[in-house]
Amino acid sequence: MSLLNAPLRAGRIALKNRIVMPPLATETSDGGAVSEALLRHYAEKTRDGAIGLVIAEHCYVRMDGKASPRQLSAAPDCDPDGLKRLAETIHEGGAKAFAQINHAGAVAKASVTGEAPIAPCAVPSPRLPENLPRAMTRADIAAVVEAFAAAAARIARAGFDGVEIRSAHGYLLNQFYSPLTNRREDEYGGTLENRLRIHREVIAAVRAAVGGAFPIALRLGACDYMDGGATVEDAAAAAAVLERAGIDLLDISGGFCGYVNPRCKEQGYFSELSAAAKRQASLPVLLTGGIVDAAAAERLLREGAADLIGVGRALLKDSRWPRNALRALDQA
Repeated sequence: MSLLNAPLRAGRIALKNRIVMPPLATETSDGGAVSEALLRHYAEKTRDGAIGLVIAEHCYVRMDGKASPRQLSAAPDCDPDGLKRLAETIHEGGAKAFAQINHAGAVAKASVTGEAPIAPCAVPSPRLPENLPRAMTRADIAAVVEAFAAAAARIARAGFDGVEIRSAHGYLLNQFYSPLTNRREDEYGGTLENRLRIHREVIAAVRAAVGGAFPIALRLGACDYMDGGATVEDAAAAAAVLERAGIDLLDISGGFCGYVNPRCKEQGYFSELSAAAKRQASLPVLLTGGIVDAAAAERLLREGAADLIGVGRALLKDSRWPRNALRALDQA
């Protein structure tokens, strides 16, 4: 049996294989509610029954953190019945179902949220330099932490198997992690431990909200690949901090560089980050990044770069990719 087709069991995580559908925004929600188009999308991608884990697209936790007009909601205005149908749809395809929760921070637009954006500091995001956010107070931070916890509780009640906290691609928690946007001089800024303080508070609050058995993942924009930004060394150290904070799965991606690594175009182009994380933490690590060939996915697993492989663009193009990949590997 290939490693890609091997089960993974680690703590609260139990998956039938190592293929993960990562969170890919469809922009098909209906005012934050689950639409029929969104359900059809997930039914299509899971119909072959060959995906181990689906991490559903990011849901905003609070209106001021909504990233786009048709983003899915896990906020108080969410569609509980629709979220339940989404979890059921993924389960019908034979996969475990996580949902990702997020706050956009400095890249939230007033035209979408109706409110001024908030961020660690009054520093524009490299992603949206024309948007000047308001620096968050400690009370703001506490309120956002509670919003993440409440959203996670809604995800759990909807029947999902786990929740993923998003701190990647330049959104709010990633803005705290990255020195590019976190210039605070209090306990939430400066050292890596301080820049991850809000993450640790969110993880603790989510754990209290969902109970001891519910898996918590975190997607980390581990490196910015920009001068003055988060580094590979930060990624390794952050993995250890986040494991101690209590997450069950670490999902590695890019920071302010987005979904691509400007210094590497090979399949699994964030593998230096995931491998560095694995050297510092014993929890399962998920790698996503331009993986389109089954052989490349298998090689990355065998080299110890990751424990799970996220396949995004290839799966969007071909819903049969997981089944064909497993068949090709088992016939090799």
